[in-house]
Amino acid sequence: MLLRFTKMHGLGNDFMVLDLISQHAHIQPKHAKQWGDRHTGVGFDQLLLVEPPSNPDVDFRYRIFNADGSEVEQCGNGARCFARFVVDKRLTAKKQIRVETKSGIIELDLRPDGQISVNMGPPRLTPAQIPFVAETEALSYDVELEGQNYALAAVSMGNPHAVLRVDDASLAPVHTLGAKLELHPRFPQRVNVGFLQVLDRQHAKLRVWERGAGETQACGTGACAAAVAAINQGWMDSPVQIELPGGRLSIEWAGPGQPVMMTGPAARVYEGQVRL
Repeated sequence: MLLRFTKMHGLGNDFMVLDLISQHAHIQPKHAKQWGDRHTGVGFDQLLLVEPPSNPDVDFRYRIFNADGSEVEQCGNGARCFARFVVDKRLTAKKQIRVETKSGIIELDLRPDGQISVNMGPPRLTPAQIPFVAETEALSYDVELEGQNYALAAVSMGNPHAVLRVDDASLAPVHTLGAKLELHPRFPQRVNVGFLQVLDRQHAKLRVWERGAGETQACGTGACAAAVAAINQGWMDSPVQIELPGGRLSIEWAGPGQPVMMTGPAARVYEGQVRL
């Protein structure tokens, strides 16, 4: 069986997108792992599935698999690509789209300038909701790893994030410390790790180690989590511009209980077919 797919990216964070509305298939984690291999498969950070909704109040269901086959709750760059995909494929004529994800409902807005805004919903800061092992909620936590303490913020944007402030993002130990913190026992569902360099009150640089994918060119939920952490701790003021290796995202957040708004581009790379 041949399945049509589209290769897309949001600031270099790349995806294989499958329409499972007009074509029918049962996708398993092994398929994501097989296709995600950059040497023998399509190659991507995440596989995005467009499915019919189970909720009559939304337009689509959105599922996400990492290249290692693990299914995750949310992907911000993927959400923008999802919006571009369903419009380009004429699966909807709407410019404002409600999408059901594993972590809840998000709202996507295709703007006239080609940028896509995503209402990511309010961040979750309570340890049990992240999830993160801590007795009480705090702006920053000390986490011990191999005899050293690291101060980090813990935020969920539908998926768990740890945010560490660094002096220079280009020199941050993303591949070593990020990989170890991903598996830290205080994060029972593993964690994405962001290394944030604050440039001024509204500009920052960020590199992200994504669980199940390694360092990516951009991470939308990571940028949202970093902005929340920075605003919460008084380092920055909304709106903020987050510069990632693949490009820039604009993040707005009015404070606890308010939704995080993320705006950025999405691009189609090519169309293809893969054998199931």
